[in-house]
This record gives sequence, C-alpha cells and structure tokens, in this order.
Amino acid sequence: MATPGLSTIATDITRLDVDAIVNAANETLLGGGGVDGAIHRAAGPGLLAECRLLGGCPTGEARITRGYYLKARHVIHTVGPVWHGGSRGEDELLASCYRNSLALARQHALTSLAFPAISTGVYRFPLERAARIAVRTVAGSCSPDMSVIFACFGEEALAVYRRELAALS
Repeated sequence: MATPGLSTIATDITRLDVDAIVNAANETLLGGGGVDGAIHRAAGPGLLAECRLLGGCPTGEARITRGYYLKARHVIHTVGPVWHGGSRGEDELLASCYRNSLALARQHALTSLAFPAISTGVYRFPLERAARIAVRTVAGSCSPDMSVIFACFGEEALAVYRRELAALS
C-alpha cells in the first residue's frame, strides 16, 4: 500500500492539472533538453521571460514562476546534481531539490504538485538511487494536506517509483 498523498504515474508532466509541476532545470533556468525543454515549450514564451528575471538557480535550490499555458498554475524550477559517481555530495543535493521545492509549495499555499525524476536524464543520476532519495525525502518533508505525484517518463521509471512507494508502507 502506498503512502497517502503520494502516487506515481507514467505521464507527460506538462499535461497535469496540479498547483505546480517541478521542472528539472539547469542553472540558467532558460530551458534545455528533456523535461526542461518540454515544460518551456508547453508553457510558452512567458515562462522564459519570467525565468530571465530570476537570474538563475544554484544546484539543490528552487525557484517558482507562473505556469502560463500549462494546466499547472505554477512551475517550481529546481537544479539537480550531475552524477559524478556519488562522491561529490550528489545524494544530499538531490534531496535538497525535493525539500526546497516542497518548501516553496508550502510558502505559496500549494497543495498539489508533480515531480519528474530529477537528474536521471542527461545528468545521469542512477534511477533507482534517485527514486529512493525522492520518495523518502518527499515522504519525510511533505505536509499532510499535500498531494504529490511522481510523474514518470516511461514504464521502467514507473516500476522503480512504485517499488519505492511500496517500501514506505
């Protein structure tokens, strides 16, 4: 049985109707590949214009913008760590992405949000390790009234996140 308030689905995160989706951004916040590029394309040019005003974001931190053309009313941008073998604080930086995103959601009274698998694409963070960190950090930091979706890109990620959610029970 999964933890109340936490769920996972295989979906395109840009299509979710939640208070906020989390963008696995780069430090410039100006768009890129993967989920970052998809979010910027779906949100439209207003997102890029607002991101330009933020002046970037360091790894492990988070920033919030409007959602523009997305169903989500906000985008929380967080910069995950690039995987260097696990000896450069990658685990803590990844956990910090989730904690800081949740803190922004609480500050803005958001109660539903969706996370992608941060850092598991071009940043090469091992999927199983990243999912374990994500699920445990969110479960330990999430407000009781908050609903969190782990939006997985593909069946492999979905299976990994389902296992991690089941391990919480």
